[in-house]
Amino acid sequence: ASVLPPQKPKSELVRTSLRLLTSSAYRLQSECRKALPAEPSPAPDIQLVTQQVIQCAYDIAKAAKQLVTITTKENNN
Repeated sequence: ASVLPPQKPKSELVRTSLRLLTSSAYRLQSECRKALPAEPSPAPDIQLVTQQVIQCAYDIAKAAKQLVTITTKENNN
């Protein structure tokens, strides 16, 4: 069973986690696009892009964990 965030977040912590999740997902998409540039553009610094992708993925996992923890606590109250 998956835990879904509430439709109208009750707490600021939930809103903060959702903002982190959303911004990190946009950043991840952007970084992945840099790794696959169009032919005429110069090759990206793959090591830097990889580090950024790893950081974005970490932030997404962190935000998701926060949401699961918070929503589980809220649903048990």
